[in-house]
Amino acid sequence: MARRGGKLVLVAAMLLLGISSTAAENAQVNTIQDIFRHLRTCWKPPAKARPLDITVVVSFNRAGNILGRPRITYESAEASDNDRLQYRIAVMEALQRCTPVPFTDAMAGAAAGRPFAIQFRTRKTSPPTQERRA
Repeated sequence: MARRGGKLVLVAAMLLLGISSTAAENAQVNTIQDIFRHLRTCWKPPAKARPLDITVVVSFNRAGNILGRPRITYESAEASDNDRLQYRIAVMEALQRCTPVPFTDAMAGAAAGRPFAIQFRTRKTSPPTQERRA
């Protein structure tokens, strides 16, 4: 019962701070997909740049901090130098906002030192067409 009461207190505190109970339950990063989801929640594309796609390769230590230097490995070919610079800054700001990554103990051991290629996509894609049958 004490554990349940503690969880209720935690959820109540988070609600007072403006954090939803869903965010509270999903705070721990336990899978590779959770890593990508967690990092994308911090992504804010630059407002004054044309949409483009960018990929960064980053590694983390067991504590969830960035290990070494993140490396940009892909940028949309048609991007201007100014757009590329703005997106590179936005990626680094997203990484700063999201680290340290709150790994579970198991995920910390699995993720430590491994490179992850994180894609930040901001281009709009057209929705899939649906065929209508007569």
